[in-house]
Amino acid sequence: MRAKSRVPAIFVAAGVLIGSIAVLTSPSVAATPGAVVISQVYGGGGNSGAPLTNDYVELFNRSDAPVSLDGWSVQYTSAAGTGNFASGKAGLAGTLAPGQYHLLQLAAGTTPSGALPQPDSTGSINMSGTAGKVALVRSADGLACNGSSTPCSDDQLALLADLVGYGGANFFEGSPAPALTNATGAFRKGGGCADTDDNGADFETAAPAPRNSATTADPCGGDPSPTPTPTVTPTVTPSPTPTVTPTESCDTAPTHQISQVQGGGETSPVEGQNVRVEGVVTGSFQGSGGLGGFYLQAVVPDGDPATSEGLFVYSSSPVKTGDRVLVSGKAIEYNGLTEISPATAVNVCGTGTIQPVKVKLPLKQDRTFERYENMLVTFDDDLAVSEIYNLGRYGEITLSEDDRLWQPTDREGVDTEKDARRTILLDDGSNAQNPPTLPHHTEGSNTVRIGDEVRRLTGVLTYGFDLYRVQPAAPVVFTAENPRPAVPERVGGEVRVASLNTLNWFTTLGSRGATTAAERDRQLAKLVANITTLNPAVAGLMEVERNDDVALGALIDALNAKAGAGTYKAITHPNPGTDLIQTALIYQPGMVTPIGAPRSSSDPIFNRPPLVQTFGRADGTGKTFTVLVNHFKSKGCTDADGPATGPDADQGDGQSCYNAKRVKQAEAVLALIDSLRLKNALVLGDINAYGEEDPIHAFEDAGLTSLSKKYIKKDDRYSYVFDGLSGELDHVLADKGARKLVTGATIWHVNADEGRFMDYNTEFNPPYLYAPDPFRSSDHDPLLVGLKL
Repeated sequence: MRAKSRVPAIFVAAGVLIGSIAVLTSPSVAATPGAVVISQVYGGGGNSGAPLTNDYVELFNRSDAPVSLDGWSVQYTSAAGTGNFASGKAGLAGTLAPGQYHLLQLAAGTTPSGALPQPDSTGSINMSGTAGKVALVRSADGLACNGSSTPCSDDQLALLADLVGYGGANFFEGSPAPALTNATGAFRKGGGCADTDDNGADFETAAPAPRNSATTADPCGGDPSPTPTPTVTPTVTPSPTPTVTPTESCDTAPTHQISQVQGGGETSPVEGQNVRVEGVVTGSFQGSGGLGGFYLQAVVPDGDPATSEGLFVYSSSPVKTGDRVLVSGKAIEYNGLTEISPATAVNVCGTGTIQPVKVKLPLKQDRTFERYENMLVTFDDDLAVSEIYNLGRYGEITLSEDDRLWQPTDREGVDTEKDARRTILLDDGSNAQNPPTLPHHTEGSNTVRIGDEVRRLTGVLTYGFDLYRVQPAAPVVFTAENPRPAVPERVGGEVRVASLNTLNWFTTLGSRGATTAAERDRQLAKLVANITTLNPAVAGLMEVERNDDVALGALIDALNAKAGAGTYKAITHPNPGTDLIQTALIYQPGMVTPIGAPRSSSDPIFNRPPLVQTFGRADGTGKTFTVLVNHFKSKGCTDADGPATGPDADQGDGQSCYNAKRVKQAEAVLALIDSLRLKNALVLGDINAYGEEDPIHAFEDAGLTSLSKKYIKKDDRYSYVFDGLSGELDHVLADKGARKLVTGATIWHVNADEGRFMDYNTEFNPPYLYAPDPFRSSDHDPLLVGLKL
């Protein structure tokens, strides 16, 4: 579970509680602490698909008096690096009226797009488009700290007027604001007025819309009562310091049953009241990196199945599982969790036993997990792993009863409402981020694959970060129901054709792919292992850097170093497009020979135009075939033209943004086949559309056949996992002539089922998990087709 600060209106940093702050004054007016806040953060300026050229930070005066910014600064450092705020600093000046905005323009990216409104200040800070830490500082001097590896001193913390940690930041108020993209910025809610000292609660994401001092002032209603200082959570949340009331003992009777504190609804009927309850500890998660407390449960239930019999107690008073305790403190709702916080007395009065409640998934339609909140439970079902995206980051795994979760637009028969009732999150009982080893694993392996299963999962069912989750009673070991396939399934034929997304194969460092030479080498080793094991005569590639074939040439050199000199050659794209990435083709001259020149499309609907090449057998016998390599517009809601609008906006049908554009791209590919009079055509690539979405239907309606639908059984027909849902974004479709040549097709599941912690990146990924093998060489699985010519 990700850490959230539990100490309101005071700093928590390096285990020190600070209750006061130095107030600086300007020549014109006292600068009320907390009156000026950071109201927008945007770091994707000038990146691919960004609507604006520059990064920016927007400030807002939420008080009812003017505030001078003279001598203040905005400072920035990376989300989890070792650099200090002082390394990224921009000075401020001027006076901000109540409800007025101040726009600080920062560094420009390499892809020009839209201009910011007239900035009120400028700086050269280059922020991350996804995660970082931004501080508003009441000083022009740079802070020689970063809040994590170099903790900020009391004096440094006292200079912070506001702090926003976003994405994977390790220093923030309360909890981090959401991660950003090139197309989204972080917006303080209420036009800038919201300030609960919790970045995660105060900020939401939206398309960047910077405001400056010329924007109509929008004062907050009434006195916003600014908090003197933000609440800052460093990397490690310190254990709370309980206040124990010595007069309470095991002879002090409870005032409430646990079920009375929980109540029959989502919130406690005695919220804010002091209570004393009795129960048995079902799980203690105290100490460094823990959850800061323990769970207890009533021995004798009240007989009402709608009321939970468990509570979380925020306390560092030492207890262990099986202790019978009496606890006093205030009943509160903390981010949706009913708990006692802080505990004023914890008396250990013996031992007891709690039998876990059996939970059957999917839940009945009239039930939620609320009735089990903070209780010890056991799931009798086989629970399949559906998502491991945050396993290495936060120790989280999404589980679903019986089978993985499927994209509803990928196949018929997906019941999204039932899927919600058969899903639960497995946590690791910790607030630690990026642990050196994974907290859960599969039997016989040091990691977990999507599709692996666990039976009789037992732990405390709790709530956090808007999801019900299980804190396990013991480390969880999965059964390898989806073992790694060492090689792809056989597809027959004399010639094999592959389609694979390379996950931004760039030789230019610090762009979309690797950030260091070591990462680049690691990425290349995995790609080479992937391609040489597939051993295709022809391979269509996506997400190769468009840099005059430098990246493509480096890949060919590495392949030939592994497979033998001259084994592979590349086709030069006649029209690689305007994006930073392009489609590409490689082939084995010993197997096939290109026939004619490569061709493409000049239709402006493409910014990554298709690559078209006809091939025949190297010995000149047999039939020819033509490959059309594609990479359609992504489902993201921005393009080079700006945010998606009209028919390209999200229509709420599950196909996301730019579905209309992808349909037009499919129609343009079909027109290209007709205009070039192509025979035996294979349309392949990352179509960015699932199996039952409109672009695929456009191909099928024109007579093309999805080879994965024809040859691959339904449960194996997926190439990508997003937000816990599996589906096929990558396709190979054949016209009538090519269909007669096909001997088989498969999807090699070496990527989609593997965690991102297995890839080439060195940030956060445990070193022991990397290997120069095909697994997690990309985030998309490769497709392979056999042809008999």
